[in-house]
Amino acid sequence: MRRRSLSAPDAPPAAGGYAQAVEVEGARRFLFISGQVPVAADGTLPDGFRAQCSQAWRNVEAQLRAAGMGLDDLVKVTTFLADRGDATENRRVRQEVLGDRSPALSVIVTGIFDERWLVEIEAVAAA
Repeated sequence: MRRRSLSAPDAPPAAGGYAQAVEVEGARRFLFISGQVPVAADGTLPDGFRAQCSQAWRNVEAQLRAAGMGLDDLVKVTTFLADRGDATENRRVRQEVLGDRSPALSVIVTGIFDERWLVEIEAVAAA
């Protein structure tokens, strides 16, 4: 499989550790991960945005592992925030989790199904 990050010269550049577009060639498998909420497998909900965001990422990673994939296989991530004020902390947690990886990315501020949830993350992976 070949993956290439793109940034069109006639569009604004990405700001903050993501690709404007990701082209995938030769992938044999795709994994579409439904929105992962910040609830642990035992049903507990962490307190605070950072802890909830970290838990949602752990849930994304668990789904990837279940498919025999990992963070390197992510090509698109969509993060839903309940509060725009958490955008900076969201970026910090995402960068800690992803490191140098730069999938295509969207962040949307919206109401989330359960008002106790501060974040939800969905993703697409290819291998």
